[in-house]
Formats: sequence, structure tokens, C-alpha cells
Amino acid sequence: RNHWKKEEENQWGCHLQSPVSIRELLIFNTSYLEPPPDGYENVTGIVPPYNAFSAQGTPEGDLIYVNYARTEDFFKLEREMNINCSGKIVIARYGKIFRGNKVKNAMLAGAIGIILYSDPADYFAPAVQPYPKGWNLPGTAAQRGNVLNLNGAGDPLTPGYPAKEYTFRLDVKEGVGIPKIPVHPIGYNDAEILLRHMGGTAPPDDSWKGSLNVNYNIGPGFAGHGSFRMHVHNINRITRIYNVIGTIRGSVEPDRYVILGGHRDSWVFGGIDPTSGAAVLQEVAQSFGKLRSGGWRPRRTIIFASWDAEEFGLLGSTEWAEENVKILQERSVAYINSDSSIEGNYTLRVDCTPLLYQLVYKLTKEISSPDDGFESKSLYESWLEKDPSFENINFPRINKLGSGSDFEAYFQRLGIASGRARYTKNRKTDTYSSYPLYHTIYETFELVENFYDPTFKKQLSVAQLRGALVYELADSEIIPFNIEDYAKALKNYATSIYNLSKKHDQQLRDHGVSFDSLFSAVKNFSDAASDFHRRLTQVDLNNPIAVRIMNDQLMLLERAFIDPLGLPGRRFYRHIIFAPSSHNKYAGESFPGIYDALFDVENKEDSRSAWREVKKHLSIAAFTIQAAAGTLTEVL
Repeated sequence: RNHWKKEEENQWGCHLQSPVSIRELLIFNTSYLEPPPDGYENVTGIVPPYNAFSAQGTPEGDLIYVNYARTEDFFKLEREMNINCSGKIVIARYGKIFRGNKVKNAMLAGAIGIILYSDPADYFAPAVQPYPKGWNLPGTAAQRGNVLNLNGAGDPLTPGYPAKEYTFRLDVKEGVGIPKIPVHPIGYNDAEILLRHMGGTAPPDDSWKGSLNVNYNIGPGFAGHGSFRMHVHNINRITRIYNVIGTIRGSVEPDRYVILGGHRDSWVFGGIDPTSGAAVLQEVAQSFGKLRSGGWRPRRTIIFASWDAEEFGLLGSTEWAEENVKILQERSVAYINSDSSIEGNYTLRVDCTPLLYQLVYKLTKEISSPDDGFESKSLYESWLEKDPSFENINFPRINKLGSGSDFEAYFQRLGIASGRARYTKNRKTDTYSSYPLYHTIYETFELVENFYDPTFKKQLSVAQLRGALVYELADSEIIPFNIEDYAKALKNYATSIYNLSKKHDQQLRDHGVSFDSLFSAVKNFSDAASDFHRRLTQVDLNNPIAVRIMNDQLMLLERAFIDPLGLPGRRFYRHIIFAPSSHNKYAGESFPGIYDALFDVENKEDSRSAWREVKKHLSIAAFTIQAAAGTLTEVL
């Protein structure tokens, strides 16, 4: 009996079965396909919405609404509301954290399946029409995406090693980060119907409510005791992927590499992700090609890389890094990422190592601003006015590197100085996650041309910045890194993590936890950085050995923050200063080992072992920073 919206039954659908009387059944099937955008009606081979690496299965049980499926959301359900998700199917809204973290959290809570949807509260900008009249999310759109919890592993069957023909592969059931429960994305039109019929407990507070016309009841189950069944028939298989690599050999230091890399695979049309970045990569490569044809050759070798299978877990870039790990560790100066050039059109966004801060400031002052009202000003000036730093309003904000794109293996695993730049939204007023049409069928060229960047000036500015970074890093006699900025950043990060710990002030004293060694190491690093830059101003530029020595110290500093043992439970995240948050792969965290240990203090039953873990990671961080300071001393 189809009392609700009727959709064609299909293997991708999620079925709600709700008995309304004896032998009478209400069935609701979620949508199979997104209606194609205008002009794309005859395009074939469009992938329907799905989550890559979802397990197969047809689980059935009560449905529970779990907000964003964050760690703290499950804690609230289990510890404060006495709602157990074990043996249940959960529905969560996209946003706040990486979707793979949501799936991992659901599995840890005992869920047997998870539905993901984009709530208008997180993916709908006020006063903007849904696509095609505007750039907002239609209710029929569903966000695709992989749901691996790889922790930097690359191909889930060959962690740590390149996925070549000869490589030993794990069985799929042993694969790193592959979910063991079915996962499926739906649009908010379908989600609204499901949530409207939820019974059970009311939401704990307004932070659990989105913008749909429903009560956002938690469940378990539907009013009337209906059940929910998922049908997910994903098929995983091994297939070949292709990276495209081009090089311009350096004239003086051909064994020193500057890499510009970005992916070209997309979920459907990929108008923003990745094509706005892939186009920049090709334009920059073509520009360098023209310089080369005119007789120019860079001091250092430039590598241009077009990665495959980024959307399936950064596979192309990670496998290439694994295949060339020994060479890259020895020879790489920097990696500049060329993923999406725009995720908004308000201002510039830069995420990078502190080594690149000064170079970014310098170059943005030389590039014209594409922003309305800043026609005679520089990109730096518009960026500074629109997005000043929290720590110092005299500089624009630069973010820590987290993950979610192809720089991950180079920065987090190998310790190669890295950076990325793109145009973004207004973080103060635009509260929606990412951009509304992210990973949907409506991410078209027309979306970019009609709404995001009609003149393509924003993407031009990003291309100029990425290209200029590569040029300066490849052709400057002295590598343009600033170690004193790293020292300042370390001091800020150490102060921040210490302040975070102060909410456990009494426990710090009870367990004898001290941050003195960390601050001492940061002070020693700062002194070493100042002395290094003093000597750098006095280096004899006519002495190639002296220049090479200083450049090698600059190049290898980032490597000095790498711990070959990795972070706890995340052996491929080896950077002691920066890592993706263990609770959100997209976000960057400073001193991740200490941060995660402090997070666990509140959640472990054995407080003594929790505080021992804090001590351990304070020790590791202090040692690493002290060792890094040693690499800056004058060669004896």
C-alpha cells in the first residue's frame, strides 16, 4: 500500500516497512537517481548516489537519529539518554566531520547500518535558490563519497606498500578501514519522510535539530513500531588506476624536487571538485612549458602530477608516494596541492606548514585581488581584511594542514613541506558545511560559470599563487622557508595544548604531569631557529657547498618532526606537530598525540593509564622538537 511517495524499487534503495494494521504494509523506497540537471538529460553512465567501500547487506531493525554521528553525539545518547545503538540502524546528517569517522563511530556504537543525508541546516544558504536557479542543494541531491577510515594507509589491501602487480594483498575482510556495515546516502526529501515518522525520545537540545519540518525525535524506531531495512549491494573489486607524471629537470640541483599535484577523478561531473583544480594544474604546467621552450630551466626539478582515485581514499597520490618513498624522503623540497580552486567566492584560504607563511604573504602581495571593491589592491590586502588571523590581526589567517586531499602522504607520512590554496566562503556568516552541491550530480561547469566565478578571476588568482609558489621553491638560490615562523607556531601550539589541559588542573598535579620539558624544547628550537637565520644572512652565495648545506637543513627540517613509529593506532600519521584530528579527518590538529591523550582522559575508566599516556606523548613531543632543533645547528 503506497500511502507515501512512490519510487521505483531498486537495489540501491532503503526500505521502510511499517505495519498499520494486520496484513497491511506501508513501504517507502528512497530515490534511486538524482534528476539530471538541464542539458544533461541524455548523459549516460552517471553513477547513482552511493558510498564507496560500504559493506553489502540487508540489515533490518529500529532506526535511531544520531545527529552528526560524532563521538560526543554517541556519548550523549549512551551515557546521558540511555539509548543503545547496538543492533540498530542509525541515520546521521552530513557535516562537521569526515563521513568515514561517522561510519567508524556508528560501528563502535554497535550499529548494523548507517544512512547519511545532507540537512538543509548544514547545506543550504539563506535566500539562495536550489540548483539550477541558484547554488543551493535541492532535496533530491545526495552526497557521494568514500567511507574508509584509512588513517593514511592508501590502498586498504596494501597498507605501507605500493599496489603493484607483485604486491601481497590482504583479504578484503582484513582491509584497512573498510566498513563492516552497510552505508548509504540519501537526499533530504527522503530523509524528511523518514524522520517525520520517528518515535521515541525528543532531541536533547536545539543543536540536534536541523531545518527540516520534523521534530527530530531520536527513536528508537518509528511511531507505530515500524521497522527499517537497508538494501545495499555495493561490489568492491581491484582495478587499475593511472597517475600522469611530467617533469622539468633542474639545471643546478636536479636531485631536488618541487611537486605540484592534484587529482582529476570525480564523482559525477566534478565542476568544482576536482576540475577547478585540475584546470589550474594544467594551466600552470603549460605556463612552465612555455618558459622552458623559451630557454628557461629551473634550478631544481619540478614534478607535475595528475592523480587518479583521490575520491576513493587518496589512492593515486599515496601509492605513488609509497612506490617512490626512498627517493622522495631524500630529495623532496616541497609539495603544493592542486585540488579544487574554489569552495566559495569570498576570500583566499591557505593551509600550509609554517615554513611557507612568509613566502605566501610575499606572493599574495604581488598578485592582484579578484574581489569586488579591491580592484586596485593586492590579493594579500583583500585576504587580510576579510579573514585576519586569530593570533595576530596584522596577518591573514593560515590554517593547519589536516587531510582530505592528496598532500596527506607527503606531509603527514614523509614530512615534506606542503601547502594548499583555494578560494573559500565567509567563515563568519556562511555556516553551511563545505559547499552545498559537493559530490552531487549538480556540481557542473554551469554551477561554476553562473554562480561561483563567472569571470574566472578567482581561479586565476589561485593559479597564480600555486604557480608562483612552485616557481619560487624551484628557482630560488636559497629555499624560501622561514624557520622562525615555525618556532612561533610551536610556542602558540604548546601554549594552546597547555591551556586545554588546565581544565584538569588538579589531576595534572595529582599525576605529576608537567609541560616544562615541552616548553623548554620549544625555547631551544626558537633559539636554534634565530641562530640559523642569522647564519643564513651571512652565507657565501658563491660557495655552492655552503649554499647546499643551508638548503639541505631547510629542506630536511620538516622531516625532523616525523616519528617512524607513528601516532597511536595511526601508524601512517607520523608528524608529531600536525595530524588530522582522530575524530575528524578533515581538520588539522596540533600536537595530536597529546591532544588525543587529553581527550581520552575524560573517557577512560582507568585515569592512571590515561594520564600515563599524556606523559608519554609530552615526552615524545619534547624529544622530537629538541631533536629538530639539533638539525639546525652549524655543521661541525
